[in-house]
Amino acid sequence: MGFTLDGVTYKGIISVDRLEIPEGRVTCIVGESGSGKTTLLRMLNNLVSPEKGSVYYKGENVAGLDPVELRRSVVMLPQNPVVFPGSVADNLMIAREFAGKSPAKDEALAGILKTVKLQKKLSDDPTEFSGGEKQRLALARVLILEPEALLLDEPSSALDERTEGEVIGSVVDFVRRRELTLVMVVHSRELAIRFTNTLVTVKNGKVFTDKGGSGR
Repeated sequence: MGFTLDGVTYKGIISVDRLEIPEGRVTCIVGESGSGKTTLLRMLNNLVSPEKGSVYYKGENVAGLDPVELRRSVVMLPQNPVVFPGSVADNLMIAREFAGKSPAKDEALAGILKTVKLQKKLSDDPTEFSGGEKQRLALARVLILEPEALLLDEPSSALDERTEGEVIGSVVDFVRRRELTLVMVVHSRELAIRFTNTLVTVKNGKVFTDKGGSGR
């Protein structure tokens, strides 16, 4: 059992009669800019609370869960992530520190960089990276946590089309090997159909679901 939204509305931005997002699968959310995609994503770990209705995670209302513990299990990467002062390794390790996890070995850190196709050294300074490189570092930072569920808000928007496909494909493979839940807002419907198990379309604040997504 993953996420369930039941009778949810929020400030006229979005209205959801019922939406079920399966556990251990890949769900992609698409829609025009301003349609409510990010609001929908933020509801899943209670960063936004609905005015009406309820959001459930594994059968429990997220409003009643400890927010720190919820967000350690359901980790969100915002659309415009930041990098922290220090090295690439520092940026990856700080995520595990915040999550109360033990330090990871350099081999694991280097491996997660390969997953996001970021050809950088652990000692490099990320403040000198391009926008796309910073975006991939931030993506690596949430993947190294291996949470139960990942919420990604357009994690490849700064990448060219070829690199985007490679990075998203690698992330999806990473998630599926570990049977994690991935909910991801993407700007390209074609990209979503390529990788998703469940396709959610947000249009004028309304949500439509298509389980015909091919996935991989």
